[in-house]
Amino acid sequence: MFLSVFDMFKIGIGPSSSHTMGPMVAGGRFLDALRAAPRPAAALRASLHGSLAFTGKGHATDRATILGLAGFAPDSYDAARADAALTAIAETRTITAPGLPPLRFDPAVDLHFDFGPALAGHANGLILTATDAGGEVILQETFYSIGGGFVLTEAELAQSHIRAAEPSGCPFPFQNAAEMLAMTAESGKSVAEIKRANELMFRSADALDSGLKRLWQVMNDCIDRGLAAEGILPGGLKVRRRARAIHAALLAERGSNQAPPHTINDWLSAYAMAVNEENAAGGQVVTAPTNGAAGVLPAVIRYWLDHVPGASPARIGEFFLTAAAIGGIIKTNASISGAECGCQAEVGSAAAMAAAGLTAVLNGTPEQVENAAEIALEHHLGMTCDPVRGLVQVPCIERNGLGAVKAVSAASLALRGDGRHFVPLDAAIESLRQTGKDMHEKYKETSLGGLAVSVPNC
Repeated sequence: MFLSVFDMFKIGIGPSSSHTMGPMVAGGRFLDALRAAPRPAAALRASLHGSLAFTGKGHATDRATILGLAGFAPDSYDAARADAALTAIAETRTITAPGLPPLRFDPAVDLHFDFGPALAGHANGLILTATDAGGEVILQETFYSIGGGFVLTEAELAQSHIRAAEPSGCPFPFQNAAEMLAMTAESGKSVAEIKRANELMFRSADALDSGLKRLWQVMNDCIDRGLAAEGILPGGLKVRRRARAIHAALLAERGSNQAPPHTINDWLSAYAMAVNEENAAGGQVVTAPTNGAAGVLPAVIRYWLDHVPGASPARIGEFFLTAAAIGGIIKTNASISGAECGCQAEVGSAAAMAAAGLTAVLNGTPEQVENAAEIALEHHLGMTCDPVRGLVQVPCIERNGLGAVKAVSAASLALRGDGRHFVPLDAAIESLRQTGKDMHEKYKETSLGGLAVSVPNC
């Protein structure tokens, strides 16, 4: 199954790709199916299950589900229009979606948080139902938000393992890191070059290049907004924004004797935290590969551009393509979902992707790229997803900063070697999968264990 760079990097909204963007996408898909239904609908219901129920309030899953059913989409989200729509739905108990008649929907009654066992397919499940005027069900669909904004129906999830084994029609259809390295060796191309060749099977070179530029523009704008903003993040924890103050202190120290030698770590953390503070505030971000891990990769790109001599914006596309190749391998063979495999699948994957991208633009070989990704991922294995009160704030914001630091360190270590190393990336990815499978559900984005219950959260 081909995973595009634009599948791994999606422009959307915070605070969560799986809990906010995914349910919104599911609502839109349900509307499409409803428009094709043989009988008109009169009312809607929604039921949230598993992690979507346990941390849904903190991740704005309730808002996202309702907005998806009202026709809103992550990539075109308008906050003011969304707030007005939610107010109208609460007052009228009616959803008006494009191409459909007014549909009864009382948010207090028709949106249900099911705190029982998760649905069988995935930890992030939701069931959407449409009924006629007499209350008879005319359409019902189970959706799974599987991380990074990816959404599958129950039938699609059941078939996903079959589709993953099918040839994609790409010139370089690698399914794992070993195949990727074999193809780069045989072709003499870099990881980015074979990924680019695959992308060009589905879009023109101009569309690819303009899309990649757009991704970086949104990421960089997000960093700048986060570095300029101050105040308290929403949600009730009263977490204050810190990126602006850290950045100001770093600027003041620049060129002086006051700056300690390790401040590059603080620059990386400031960039990453700026993104994740914006994400926590519901701002526009790019999944990289998820919202919860959205700060790692842009922080590493900004570090490279602003602090590494010889860096050129012309090579940002190479960074993205290399990172997407690694992210696609991880998603295909393990997971990028915190609800499925803990934060190792989110920040760990992000660090591996960023390390690979940085190694590529620092002229590393494919073997060094693979080594960098493996180092970064290996040292996130076992990391739990335990957001306090279900908010993507503590420990998520700082965790992105540390993920960026690990990504740069991993790239540096890989570039000091020749690409030969003991643990293959594929083995680390399989370890991620197995560790996630064995991890107790209370450590997988349910806020039932770890830091979520070990610190005061009110």
